[in-house]
Amino acid sequence: MENPGYCSGSFDGLHHPSDDDDDEMVDIAGATLDFSSTDDVPPLSSGVYEEHNGTSRTAGMNGSGPSRLVDPLEDPLPGVGTYEDFNTIDWVREKSKDRDRHREITNKSRQSTVALLHSISDAFSGWLLMLLVGLMSGALAGGIDISAHWMTDVKGGLCLRGFWFNHEHCCWLSNETTFQERDRCPQWQSWAELITGKSEGPFAYIVNYLMYIFWALMFSFLAVILVRAFAPYACGSGIPEIKTILSGFIIRGYLGKWTLIIKTITLVLAVSSGLSLGKEGPLVHVACCCANILCHLFTKYRKNEAKRREVLSAAAAVGVSVAFGAPIGGVLFSLEEVSYYFPLKTLWRSFFAALVAAFTLRSINPFGNSRLVLFYVEFHTPWHLVELAPFILLGIFGGLWGALFIKANIAWCRLRKTTCLGHYPVIEVLVVAALTALLSYPNSYTRMSGSELISELFNDCSLLDSSQLCGYKQPANTSDTGVDNSLADRPAGPGLYTALWQLALALVFKMMITVITFGMKVPSGLFIPSMAVGAIAGRLLGVGMEQLAYYNHDSVIFKGWCSQGADCITPGLYAMVGAAACLGGVTRMTVSLVVIMFELTGGLEYIVPLMAATMTSKWVADAFGREGIYEAHIRLNGYPFLEPKEEFEHSSLAVDVMRPRRMDPTLAVLTQEGMTVGEVESLVESTHFSGFPVVVSSESQRLVGFVLRRDLLISIDNARKRQDGIVSASQVVFTEHTPPLPPDAPPPLRLRCIMDLSPFTVTDHTPMDITVDIFRKLGLRQCLVTHNGRLLGIITKKDILKHMAQMANRDPDSILFN
Repeated sequence: MENPGYCSGSFDGLHHPSDDDDDEMVDIAGATLDFSSTDDVPPLSSGVYEEHNGTSRTAGMNGSGPSRLVDPLEDPLPGVGTYEDFNTIDWVREKSKDRDRHREITNKSRQSTVALLHSISDAFSGWLLMLLVGLMSGALAGGIDISAHWMTDVKGGLCLRGFWFNHEHCCWLSNETTFQERDRCPQWQSWAELITGKSEGPFAYIVNYLMYIFWALMFSFLAVILVRAFAPYACGSGIPEIKTILSGFIIRGYLGKWTLIIKTITLVLAVSSGLSLGKEGPLVHVACCCANILCHLFTKYRKNEAKRREVLSAAAAVGVSVAFGAPIGGVLFSLEEVSYYFPLKTLWRSFFAALVAAFTLRSINPFGNSRLVLFYVEFHTPWHLVELAPFILLGIFGGLWGALFIKANIAWCRLRKTTCLGHYPVIEVLVVAALTALLSYPNSYTRMSGSELISELFNDCSLLDSSQLCGYKQPANTSDTGVDNSLADRPAGPGLYTALWQLALALVFKMMITVITFGMKVPSGLFIPSMAVGAIAGRLLGVGMEQLAYYNHDSVIFKGWCSQGADCITPGLYAMVGAAACLGGVTRMTVSLVVIMFELTGGLEYIVPLMAATMTSKWVADAFGREGIYEAHIRLNGYPFLEPKEEFEHSSLAVDVMRPRRMDPTLAVLTQEGMTVGEVESLVESTHFSGFPVVVSSESQRLVGFVLRRDLLISIDNARKRQDGIVSASQVVFTEHTPPLPPDAPPPLRLRCIMDLSPFTVTDHTPMDITVDIFRKLGLRQCLVTHNGRLLGIITKKDILKHMAQMANRDPDSILFN
């Protein structure tokens, strides 16, 4: 099993890296990472292991203590059963370990009251952990929302009553605010007023313009510097890596405490800088960091990678719950889009954690409106069946935009990885931030934050609404209203035409700038920019339909349901449907997206239009490529991720994919007896495989089990230090009973306990589609290939991914890890 993460030398090189090893770097997810990071280190480097080794080493040197044969089964070695960085876990082994642990606790609980209480606390620990994850994530999300809102407003001015008030809260406290100019109050002053004393005129505009650019550059510079200096893993969305980690991949430090701290701070800075990105995707990463850190408080989650991934699946649901105020949508998002393994118990705990997080966020009330939802809508007009046509049209637009965005963004990210552009992340971020600020300030719709823009586009106009999007010509009789006291359809006025031109320019700008922004070395989410693109397109179409209905209410299309003076078309609804369509085209979400959208807006009666647009969007986008943006980034970064949605349609067999191939050297194996410690160490040092099959003998090649390289090295290294008489000539024994040895032979080393006695095997004629299903559903790390009971070869997840890439005419060497 090839693995670039393993050292090919002795065990000392595995946990005592030299100075040269500290410089070994890899580019992953667009960030340059150092393997020597001590954050979230594997258990091998824990203090228990060092203390254990130190005590044993001292005893051996002093000659104290009785000489004994060390059996790791009776005296477990720290580090055995753990994984190296950038490796895939063995789900079957982890689940088996948890079953054994649970069985032992259950048996002991019948023997004493203390053991029974321990059993109850063990069963309750999962719910307690979910409670803590929900509280911590909700509190952090509330802080991020409040801070981002305040820092976004700082680019425009300051509150004289208290600099810590944002624009909205500052004017809430004012008694001089008018309804028509609700955003203007004497207590809030722009930078031009503070610096020059003037609020109007060309010079004031230039001062505000320059201060807007200054703060945008300042915030983006701080964000990229903090990420680069302290936590390279804090950049990007984080969802592609979360998906890969949940599939069983190890990325040490990606969910560590430094990543959490820096991502939380830089997320606020990046959103406040005005870059075309959102905080919703990174909040999933933040919640998973909280869960991973809290897992270390509970032994059963700290020591079992599979159990930890159940918690991380629930944390992904918590992330969406606090990002959008959509707890049910968060659970479905984790189930549909992120999780690789989602048992029923995880569903219940995800629901509980999302509920706690949403309640915590509601208690903090970051939006100041006593509502949990981010974009609350109050549409008074029901939709008509005829409107399904424009809704489907929005779905087609969303699918086309999604496919185009994925191809353009992946091409740009690949250019960043393969050219000198990737060596200057700070300059890239500053240039994009300056370009964004320079072009967005003149247009009021690009100047405002993404959340404000979407909220404005979702808005349904009323008589007292002063927004430019409500710049209709007033009817001669102001009592001419539609049903439910809502405004009837009216002709567009000059203000609305100006707004439409600005929106058209904003649409082009958002579509282009988001392509180069997503994937930079700052935290960057994709939900809000994608929704903004769709909402702009939907609002433009909605206004067009509204005017069409107003001037053609007697035509065949509108006759019978849209009479003159009625409120027929709701442009805000079209914006909502367009937002869902574009987000669906980029991410390929369906069920979870519809639920998130109606939780996000409160528009429960508009589920059918949302479903129609989302499904159309997915079909159209899938016609150009079945990968969503997250799967595309996983493939770009070379992660070993077997996509559950992808079907294997080729007729190859296991013998075609396994190694060794026909012209390769023979398979490196261990025999169950007869090999010495020196021979085993030579075999390990001369190969780069991360595991070795154990056979009866070199002649029979009948399979006995499988041993991981890491466990083998740890056991030999500990035996040399803790067991008297273990030398290079000592026999390594994998049998249950020690074979008879010559009287003068050194004591043997028994390693049967570290061997997997039930490795998964397939025959050489097993179709690969079945083998791929086995790997997906059981989460296998490797599978052995046999013929009539004799070992022929081995198939790893990396082999399968390389074969699938080759079948799809992609570069098989793009799979970097295993």
